[in-house]
Amino acid sequence: MFGRRTLVELLHLLIGVAGAAVLAYGAVWSLPHASETIWMVTYGVMAVVVAMSIAPLRAAAKADRRSTDG
Repeated sequence: MFGRRTLVELLHLLIGVAGAAVLAYGAVWSLPHASETIWMVTYGVMAVVVAMSIAPLRAAAKADRRSTDG
């Protein structure tokens, strides 16, 4: 289904999104009255992480297809 390179890129994406969530939970715990703002910024960061992962994912998928076609 997915090649090794693509799976590695997906893992990096998931780690980035999960890392942002963990940092947000810690920030909300330490500063609960700012939780709405913290989560708003976190969702923005998550969107940027996903957007920045699109090109590497496409390149990894292309490399995986190239390695199985030949």
